[in-house]
Amino acid sequence: MELDPDIVKEFEGLQVSTRQISGEELAKFDENAPLRPREELKHPTYSHIPKFYHGHVKDPLRQSLRKEAHSLFLQQKSQELLDNDDLNELWSILERHVTKTTPMSQQLVDYDDYLKVLSEISDKCRKYLTSRLFAKLLCGSAYPGKVEIASIFNYTMRKVWLMQGRIGLSFYDEIGQGYLREIDMENYIIDIIPTLAQIRDCVQPSFQSFYVCTVVKKFFFFLDSLHTGRIRIRDVLASGLLTELLDLRDEANPKEPQEYNWFSMPAVLTVYGNYLNLDKDHNGMLSKKELAAYGSGTLTSVFLDRVFEECRTYDGEMDYKTFLDFVLALDNRQTPQALHYLFRILDVQHTGYLTAQTLHFFFKGIQEQLRALNAEAVNFEDIKDEIFDMVKSKDPCKITLQDLINCGQAETVVSILIEFHKFWAYENREDNPQNV
Repeated sequence: MELDPDIVKEFEGLQVSTRQISGEELAKFDENAPLRPREELKHPTYSHIPKFYHGHVKDPLRQSLRKEAHSLFLQQKSQELLDNDDLNELWSILERHVTKTTPMSQQLVDYDDYLKVLSEISDKCRKYLTSRLFAKLLCGSAYPGKVEIASIFNYTMRKVWLMQGRIGLSFYDEIGQGYLREIDMENYIIDIIPTLAQIRDCVQPSFQSFYVCTVVKKFFFFLDSLHTGRIRIRDVLASGLLTELLDLRDEANPKEPQEYNWFSMPAVLTVYGNYLNLDKDHNGMLSKKELAAYGSGTLTSVFLDRVFEECRTYDGEMDYKTFLDFVLALDNRQTPQALHYLFRILDVQHTGYLTAQTLHFFFKGIQEQLRALNAEAVNFEDIKDEIFDMVKSKDPCKITLQDLINCGQAETVVSILIEFHKFWAYENREDNPQNV
Protein backbone atom coordinates (compact mmCIF):
# COMPACT_ATOMS: atom_id res chain seq x y z
CA MET A 1 0.00 0.00 0.00
CA GLU A 2 1.41 3.38 -1.00
CA LEU A 3 1.23 6.21 1.55
CA ASP A 4 -0.16 9.56 0.60
CA PRO A 5 2.83 11.93 0.05
CA ASP A 6 0.97 14.80 1.70
CA ILE A 7 0.50 12.77 4.90
CA VAL A 8 4.18 11.80 4.94
CA LYS A 9 5.11 15.45 4.56
CA GLU A 10 2.84 16.44 7.44
CA PHE A 11 4.45 13.84 9.73
CA GLU A 12 7.91 15.03 8.82
CA GLY A 13 7.02 18.51 10.05
CA LEU A 14 5.25 17.28 13.20
CA GLN A 15 6.59 18.94 16.41
CA VAL A 16 6.78 16.53 19.37
CA SER A 17 8.59 18.89 21.74
CA THR A 18 8.30 22.48 22.84
CA ARG A 19 11.94 23.05 21.90
CA GLN A 20 14.05 22.18 18.88
CA ILE A 21 15.74 18.73 19.22
CA SER A 22 19.30 18.56 17.94
CA GLY A 23 20.66 15.81 15.71
CA GLU A 24 23.06 14.74 18.47
CA GLU A 25 20.14 14.16 20.88
CA LEU A 26 18.30 12.15 18.25
CA ALA A 27 21.40 10.00 17.69
CA LYS A 28 21.64 9.25 21.44
CA PHE A 29 17.92 8.45 21.80
CA ASP A 30 17.27 4.92 23.08
CA GLU A 31 13.74 3.80 22.42
CA ASN A 32 14.12 0.87 24.85
CA ALA A 33 15.24 2.99 27.80
CA PRO A 34 12.78 3.00 30.76
CA LEU A 35 10.79 6.16 31.38
CA ARG A 36 12.06 8.42 34.13
CA PRO A 37 9.69 9.04 37.04
CA ARG A 38 7.70 12.21 36.65
CA GLU A 39 9.01 15.05 38.77
CA GLU A 40 6.56 16.38 41.37
CA LEU A 41 5.22 19.83 40.68
CA LYS A 42 6.89 22.35 42.95
CA HIS A 43 5.29 25.59 43.98
CA PRO A 44 6.66 28.41 46.17
CA THR A 45 3.79 28.03 48.68
CA TYR A 46 4.70 24.38 49.37
CA SER A 47 7.53 25.51 51.63
CA HIS A 48 5.23 27.15 54.21
CA ILE A 49 1.77 25.59 53.61
CA PRO A 50 1.72 21.99 54.84
CA LYS A 51 -0.01 19.25 52.90
CA PHE A 52 -3.49 18.85 54.36
CA TYR A 53 -5.09 16.22 52.14
CA HIS A 54 -4.05 12.61 52.27
CA GLY A 55 -5.87 9.94 50.30
CA HIS A 56 -7.01 6.66 51.82
CA VAL A 57 -4.00 4.83 53.22
CA LYS A 58 -3.41 1.49 51.52
CA ASP A 59 -0.51 0.38 53.67
CA PRO A 60 -1.89 -2.31 56.09
CA LEU A 61 0.39 -1.19 58.92
CA ARG A 62 -0.72 2.44 58.66
CA GLN A 63 -4.36 1.34 58.43
CA SER A 64 -3.99 -0.70 61.62
CA LEU A 65 -2.30 2.24 63.36
CA ARG A 66 -5.10 4.61 62.32
CA LYS A 67 -7.80 2.21 63.54
CA GLU A 68 -6.06 1.73 66.88
CA ALA A 69 -5.65 5.48 67.36
CA HIS A 70 -9.29 6.02 66.40
CA SER A 71 -10.41 3.38 68.89
CA LEU A 72 -8.34 4.88 71.72
CA PHE A 73 -9.71 8.34 70.96
CA LEU A 74 -13.31 7.08 71.14
CA GLN A 75 -12.61 5.24 74.39
CA GLN A 76 -11.22 8.45 75.87
CA LYS A 77 -14.35 10.34 74.79
CA SER A 78 -16.52 7.61 76.36
CA GLN A 79 -14.81 8.14 79.71
CA GLU A 80 -15.73 11.84 79.57
CA LEU A 81 -19.46 11.06 79.39
CA LEU A 82 -21.69 11.41 82.45
CA ASP A 83 -22.86 8.14 83.96
CA ASN A 84 -26.00 7.55 86.04
CA ASP A 85 -24.25 8.53 89.28
CA ASP A 86 -23.09 11.80 87.73
CA LEU A 87 -26.59 12.58 86.51
CA ASN A 88 -28.17 11.78 89.89
CA GLU A 89 -25.65 14.03 91.60
CA LEU A 90 -26.39 16.83 89.12
CA TRP A 91 -30.13 16.60 89.83
CA SER A 92 -29.53 16.74 93.56
CA ILE A 93 -27.40 19.88 93.22
CA LEU A 94 -30.02 21.53 90.99
CA GLU A 95 -32.74 20.79 93.54
CA ARG A 96 -30.66 22.27 96.36
CA HIS A 97 -30.37 25.58 94.55
CA VAL A 98 -33.95 26.06 93.38
CA THR A 99 -34.80 29.78 93.45
CA LYS A 100 -38.55 29.46 93.29
CA THR A 101 -41.25 26.80 92.95
CA THR A 102 -44.41 27.69 91.03
CA PRO A 103 -47.94 26.67 92.08
CA MET A 104 -47.67 24.04 89.32
CA SER A 105 -44.63 22.56 91.15
CA GLN A 106 -42.20 23.75 88.49
CA GLN A 107 -38.78 24.36 90.01
CA LEU A 108 -36.99 27.46 88.74
CA VAL A 109 -33.46 28.77 89.10
CA ASP A 110 -32.12 32.26 88.40
CA TYR A 111 -28.61 33.07 87.19
CA ASP A 112 -27.17 33.71 90.66
CA ASP A 113 -28.24 30.29 91.88
CA TYR A 114 -27.17 28.78 88.58
CA LEU A 115 -23.64 30.03 89.28
CA LYS A 116 -23.79 28.27 92.65
CA VAL A 117 -24.70 25.08 90.82
CA LEU A 118 -21.69 25.52 88.53
CA SER A 119 -19.40 25.93 91.53
CA GLU A 120 -20.48 22.58 93.02
CA ILE A 121 -20.70 20.28 90.02
CA SER A 122 -17.83 18.12 88.81
CA ASP A 123 -15.46 19.02 85.99
CA LYS A 124 -17.23 16.54 83.72
CA CYS A 125 -20.55 18.34 84.25
CA ARG A 126 -19.06 21.77 83.57
CA LYS A 127 -18.54 20.77 79.94
CA TYR A 128 -22.32 20.59 79.61
CA LEU A 129 -23.55 23.38 81.90
CA THR A 130 -22.28 26.78 80.80
CA SER A 131 -23.41 30.40 80.96
CA ARG A 132 -24.22 30.18 77.26
CA LEU A 133 -26.61 27.31 77.99
CA PHE A 134 -28.46 29.34 80.63
CA ALA A 135 -28.84 32.23 78.16
CA LYS A 136 -30.23 29.91 75.47
CA LEU A 137 -32.75 28.31 77.82
CA LEU A 138 -33.73 31.71 79.15
CA CYS A 139 -34.80 32.80 75.65
CA GLY A 140 -37.45 30.09 75.59
CA SER A 141 -38.45 30.32 79.23
CA ALA A 142 -41.91 31.49 80.23
CA TYR A 143 -40.50 32.91 83.47
CA PRO A 144 -38.50 36.18 83.19
CA GLY A 145 -34.97 35.78 84.54
CA LYS A 146 -35.49 32.14 85.52
CA VAL A 147 -35.15 28.70 83.93
CA GLU A 148 -36.71 25.40 84.92
CA ILE A 149 -34.15 23.01 86.38
CA ALA A 150 -35.90 20.24 84.42
CA SER A 151 -34.92 22.02 81.19
CA ILE A 152 -31.28 22.12 82.29
CA PHE A 153 -31.33 18.46 83.27
CA ASN A 154 -33.13 17.34 80.10
CA TYR A 155 -30.65 19.25 77.96
CA THR A 156 -27.77 17.48 79.73
CA MET A 157 -29.43 14.08 79.31
CA ARG A 158 -30.02 14.74 75.61
CA LYS A 159 -26.44 15.90 75.11
CA VAL A 160 -25.06 12.80 76.83
CA TRP A 161 -27.31 10.55 74.75
CA LEU A 162 -26.18 12.20 71.50
CA MET A 163 -22.54 11.83 72.46
CA GLN A 164 -23.09 8.18 73.37
CA GLY A 165 -24.78 7.60 70.02
CA ARG A 166 -22.05 9.35 68.08
CA ILE A 167 -19.29 7.44 69.83
CA GLY A 168 -21.13 4.14 69.41
CA LEU A 169 -21.63 4.70 65.68
CA SER A 170 -18.10 5.99 65.19
CA PHE A 171 -16.68 2.65 66.30
CA TYR A 172 -18.15 1.23 63.08
CA ASP A 173 -16.75 3.96 60.85
CA GLU A 174 -14.05 1.84 59.21
CA ILE A 175 -12.77 4.65 56.99
CA GLY A 176 -12.80 7.27 59.74
CA GLN A 177 -14.47 10.00 57.68
CA GLY A 178 -17.70 10.40 59.66
CA TYR A 179 -19.74 8.16 57.34
CA LEU A 180 -21.24 4.69 57.60
CA ARG A 181 -21.53 2.34 54.66
CA GLU A 182 -24.33 -0.19 54.44
CA ILE A 183 -22.10 -2.99 55.75
CA ASP A 184 -21.01 -0.75 58.66
CA MET A 185 -24.63 -0.06 59.59
CA GLU A 186 -25.49 -3.75 59.35
CA ASN A 187 -22.66 -4.63 61.75
CA TYR A 188 -23.89 -1.97 64.18
CA ILE A 189 -27.47 -3.31 64.13
CA ILE A 190 -26.29 -6.90 64.63
CA ASP A 191 -24.24 -5.88 67.65
CA ILE A 192 -27.02 -3.92 69.38
CA ILE A 193 -29.76 -6.53 68.89
CA PRO A 194 -28.89 -8.18 72.26
CA THR A 195 -29.57 -4.80 73.95
CA LEU A 196 -33.03 -4.40 72.38
CA ALA A 197 -35.37 -6.02 74.88
CA GLN A 198 -38.28 -6.09 72.43
CA ILE A 199 -36.23 -7.79 69.71
CA ARG A 200 -33.55 -10.08 71.17
CA ASP A 201 -35.90 -12.82 72.40
CA CYS A 202 -38.11 -13.02 69.32
CA VAL A 203 -35.71 -12.76 66.40
CA GLN A 204 -34.68 -16.20 65.17
CA PRO A 205 -31.16 -16.69 63.75
CA SER A 206 -32.63 -17.58 60.36
CA PHE A 207 -34.64 -14.33 60.31
CA GLN A 208 -31.93 -12.02 61.67
CA SER A 209 -30.54 -11.11 58.23
CA PHE A 210 -34.02 -10.04 57.05
CA TYR A 211 -34.56 -8.01 60.22
CA VAL A 212 -31.21 -6.25 59.83
CA CYS A 213 -31.86 -5.60 56.13
CA THR A 214 -35.28 -4.09 56.91
CA VAL A 215 -33.84 -1.82 59.62
CA VAL A 216 -30.85 -0.63 57.58
CA LYS A 217 -32.99 0.06 54.53
CA LYS A 218 -35.02 2.71 56.35
CA PHE A 219 -31.86 4.54 57.42
CA PHE A 220 -30.53 4.60 53.87
CA PHE A 221 -33.89 5.41 52.27
CA PHE A 222 -34.30 8.59 54.32
CA LEU A 223 -30.65 9.61 54.71
CA ASP A 224 -29.19 8.57 51.34
CA SER A 225 -31.83 9.48 48.76
CA LEU A 226 -29.07 10.13 46.19
CA HIS A 227 -27.79 6.55 46.58
CA THR A 228 -24.20 7.44 47.41
CA GLY A 229 -23.88 4.22 49.42
CA ARG A 230 -23.09 5.96 52.71
CA ILE A 231 -24.80 8.08 55.36
CA ARG A 232 -23.33 10.72 57.67
CA ILE A 233 -23.23 9.86 61.36
CA ARG A 234 -24.45 13.36 62.24
CA ASP A 235 -27.48 12.83 59.97
CA VAL A 236 -28.27 9.54 61.71
CA LEU A 237 -28.29 11.34 65.07
CA ALA A 238 -30.28 14.34 63.85
CA SER A 239 -32.93 12.29 62.00
CA GLY A 240 -34.50 10.73 65.09
CA LEU A 241 -34.37 7.27 63.49
CA LEU A 242 -31.79 6.05 65.98
CA THR A 243 -34.01 7.19 68.86
CA GLU A 244 -36.89 5.23 67.35
CA LEU A 245 -34.68 2.13 67.12
CA LEU A 246 -33.22 2.43 70.61
CA ASP A 247 -36.71 2.86 72.10
CA LEU A 248 -36.91 -0.90 71.66
CA ARG A 249 -34.45 -1.29 74.56
CA ASP A 250 -37.38 -0.76 76.94
CA GLU A 251 -39.64 -3.67 77.76
CA ALA A 252 -42.69 -3.73 75.50
CA ASN A 253 -45.71 -1.81 76.76
CA PRO A 254 -48.91 -3.61 75.68
CA LYS A 255 -50.76 -0.29 75.67
CA GLU A 256 -48.47 1.12 72.97
CA PRO A 257 -48.99 -0.35 69.48
CA GLN A 258 -45.60 -1.45 68.13
CA GLU A 259 -46.78 -1.52 64.51
CA TYR A 260 -46.12 2.20 64.25
CA ASN A 261 -42.41 1.67 64.90
CA TRP A 262 -40.84 0.41 61.65
CA PHE A 263 -38.04 -1.25 63.65
CA SER A 264 -40.34 -3.27 65.92
CA MET A 265 -40.73 -7.00 65.31
CA PRO A 266 -44.48 -6.79 64.50
CA ALA A 267 -43.82 -4.10 61.88
CA VAL A 268 -40.92 -6.00 60.28
CA LEU A 269 -42.93 -9.23 60.23
CA THR A 270 -45.82 -7.39 58.58
CA VAL A 271 -43.60 -6.10 55.76
CA TYR A 272 -41.86 -9.45 55.31
CA GLY A 273 -45.19 -11.29 55.47
CA ASN A 274 -46.60 -9.05 52.73
CA TYR A 275 -43.58 -9.86 50.57
CA LEU A 276 -44.07 -13.60 51.05
CA ASN A 277 -47.82 -13.35 50.36
CA LEU A 278 -47.19 -11.50 47.12
CA ASP A 279 -44.64 -14.09 46.00
CA LYS A 280 -47.16 -16.54 44.55
CA ASP A 281 -44.62 -18.70 42.71
CA HIS A 282 -42.36 -18.87 45.81
CA ASN A 283 -39.16 -18.06 43.92
CA GLY A 284 -38.11 -15.36 46.41
CA MET A 285 -38.72 -12.56 43.90
CA LEU A 286 -41.71 -10.47 42.82
CA SER A 287 -42.85 -10.14 39.24
CA LYS A 288 -44.83 -7.18 37.95
CA LYS A 289 -48.04 -9.23 38.13
CA GLU A 290 -47.33 -10.24 41.73
CA LEU A 291 -46.51 -6.68 42.82
CA ALA A 292 -49.80 -5.47 41.31
CA ALA A 293 -51.60 -7.04 44.29
CA TYR A 294 -49.73 -4.80 46.77
CA GLY A 295 -51.81 -2.69 49.14
CA SER A 296 -55.23 -1.96 47.74
CA GLY A 297 -54.41 -3.88 44.56
CA THR A 298 -55.29 -0.82 42.45
CA LEU A 299 -51.87 0.51 41.49
CA THR A 300 -52.07 1.27 37.78
CA SER A 301 -50.29 -0.88 35.20
CA VAL A 302 -48.64 2.24 33.79
CA PHE A 303 -47.09 3.05 37.15
CA LEU A 304 -45.95 -0.54 37.75
CA ASP A 305 -44.33 -0.63 34.30
CA ARG A 306 -42.32 2.45 35.21
CA VAL A 307 -41.34 0.97 38.60
CA PHE A 308 -39.78 -2.01 36.88
CA GLU A 309 -38.09 0.24 34.34
CA GLU A 310 -36.46 2.53 36.90
CA CYS A 311 -35.78 0.26 39.90
CA ARG A 312 -33.17 -2.44 40.16
CA THR A 313 -34.54 -5.82 39.11
CA TYR A 314 -33.08 -9.24 38.42
CA ASP A 315 -34.33 -10.83 35.20
CA GLY A 316 -37.35 -8.56 35.39
CA GLU A 317 -38.21 -9.39 39.02
CA MET A 318 -37.88 -7.42 42.25
CA ASP A 319 -35.93 -8.62 45.29
CA TYR A 320 -36.64 -7.88 48.96
CA LYS A 321 -34.33 -4.85 49.19
CA THR A 322 -35.96 -3.15 46.19
CA PHE A 323 -39.37 -4.03 47.63
CA LEU A 324 -38.46 -2.24 50.89
CA ASP A 325 -37.68 0.97 48.98
CA PHE A 326 -41.02 0.61 47.20
CA VAL A 327 -42.92 0.15 50.49
CA LEU A 328 -41.16 3.04 52.23
CA ALA A 329 -41.93 5.35 49.30
CA LEU A 330 -45.64 4.47 49.15
CA ASP A 331 -46.08 4.57 52.93
CA ASN A 332 -44.40 7.98 53.27
CA ARG A 333 -45.59 9.84 50.17
CA GLN A 334 -45.60 13.17 51.96
CA THR A 335 -41.84 13.12 52.69
CA PRO A 336 -39.18 14.62 50.38
CA GLN A 337 -37.32 11.30 50.23
CA ALA A 338 -40.40 9.39 49.05
CA LEU A 339 -41.23 12.15 46.56
CA HIS A 340 -37.69 11.93 45.21
CA TYR A 341 -38.25 8.19 44.63
CA LEU A 342 -41.69 8.63 43.07
CA PHE A 343 -40.70 11.62 40.95
CA ARG A 344 -37.97 9.53 39.33
CA ILE A 345 -40.68 7.11 38.24
CA LEU A 346 -43.08 9.83 37.07
CA ASP A 347 -40.38 11.66 35.10
CA VAL A 348 -40.65 9.39 32.05
CA GLN A 349 -38.44 11.51 29.80
CA HIS A 350 -35.82 12.21 32.53
CA THR A 351 -36.19 15.94 31.93
CA GLY A 352 -36.45 16.95 35.58
CA TYR A 353 -40.08 18.11 35.27
CA LEU A 354 -43.59 16.85 34.56
CA THR A 355 -45.77 18.28 31.82
CA ALA A 356 -49.42 17.87 30.88
CA GLN A 357 -48.30 15.11 28.51
CA THR A 358 -46.63 13.27 31.41
CA LEU A 359 -49.75 13.56 33.55
CA HIS A 360 -51.87 12.24 30.70
CA PHE A 361 -49.51 9.29 30.24
CA PHE A 362 -50.10 8.17 33.85
CA PHE A 363 -53.77 9.09 33.89
CA LYS A 364 -54.36 6.54 31.12
CA GLY A 365 -53.83 3.87 33.80
CA ILE A 366 -56.65 5.40 35.85
CA GLN A 367 -58.89 5.56 32.78
CA GLU A 368 -58.26 1.86 32.10
CA GLN A 369 -59.57 0.93 35.53
CA LEU A 370 -62.56 3.26 35.14
CA ARG A 371 -63.51 1.46 31.92
CA ALA A 372 -63.01 -1.94 33.59
CA LEU A 373 -65.57 -0.94 36.23
CA ASN A 374 -67.91 0.63 33.67
CA ALA A 375 -67.64 3.84 35.67
CA GLU A 376 -68.35 7.26 34.26
CA ALA A 377 -65.40 8.67 32.33
CA VAL A 378 -63.45 11.56 33.85
CA ASN A 379 -62.22 14.43 31.72
CA PHE A 380 -58.41 14.54 31.87
CA GLU A 381 -58.33 18.30 31.29
CA ASP A 382 -60.21 18.84 34.55
CA ILE A 383 -57.77 16.64 36.48
CA LYS A 384 -54.80 18.34 34.86
CA ASP A 385 -56.09 21.79 35.84
CA GLU A 386 -56.73 20.65 39.42
CA ILE A 387 -53.20 19.23 39.71
CA PHE A 388 -51.56 22.41 38.45
CA ASP A 389 -53.80 24.45 40.77
CA MET A 390 -52.70 22.33 43.76
CA VAL A 391 -49.00 22.45 42.90
CA LYS A 392 -48.82 26.13 41.91
CA SER A 393 -45.56 25.51 40.05
CA LYS A 394 -43.24 28.37 39.14
CA ASP A 395 -43.60 27.45 35.46
CA PRO A 396 -47.32 27.08 34.66
CA CYS A 397 -46.53 24.31 32.16
CA LYS A 398 -44.00 22.30 34.17
CA ILE A 399 -43.93 20.66 37.60
CA THR A 400 -40.53 20.06 39.19
CA LEU A 401 -39.68 17.94 42.20
CA GLN A 402 -39.15 21.07 44.26
CA ASP A 403 -42.58 22.35 43.21
CA LEU A 404 -44.12 19.14 44.53
CA ILE A 405 -42.24 19.33 47.81
CA ASN A 406 -43.15 23.00 48.34
CA CYS A 407 -46.85 22.76 47.51
CA GLY A 408 -47.86 20.61 50.48
CA GLN A 409 -50.28 18.62 48.28
CA ALA A 410 -47.74 16.22 46.76
CA GLU A 411 -49.22 13.11 48.39
CA THR A 412 -52.62 13.80 46.82
CA VAL A 413 -51.14 14.70 43.42
CA VAL A 414 -49.03 11.54 43.20
CA SER A 415 -51.74 9.27 44.58
CA ILE A 416 -54.42 10.24 42.05
CA LEU A 417 -51.97 9.47 39.23
CA ILE A 418 -50.75 6.04 40.35
CA GLU A 419 -53.48 4.40 42.46
CA PHE A 420 -57.11 4.02 41.44
CA HIS A 421 -58.69 3.77 44.89
CA LYS A 422 -56.90 6.97 45.95
CA PHE A 423 -58.13 8.67 42.80
CA TRP A 424 -61.67 7.44 43.44
CA ALA A 425 -61.57 8.75 47.02
CA TYR A 426 -60.36 12.12 45.71
CA GLU A 427 -63.11 12.29 43.09
CA ASN A 428 -65.78 11.51 45.70
CA ARG A 429 -64.25 13.57 48.51
CA GLU A 430 -67.38 15.69 48.91
CA ASP A 431 -69.51 12.59 49.52
CA ASN A 432 -66.95 10.84 51.74
CA PRO A 433 -64.59 13.50 53.17
CA GLN A 434 -63.15 11.07 55.72
CA ASN A 435 -61.70 8.88 52.95
CA VAL A 436 -59.53 11.63 51.44
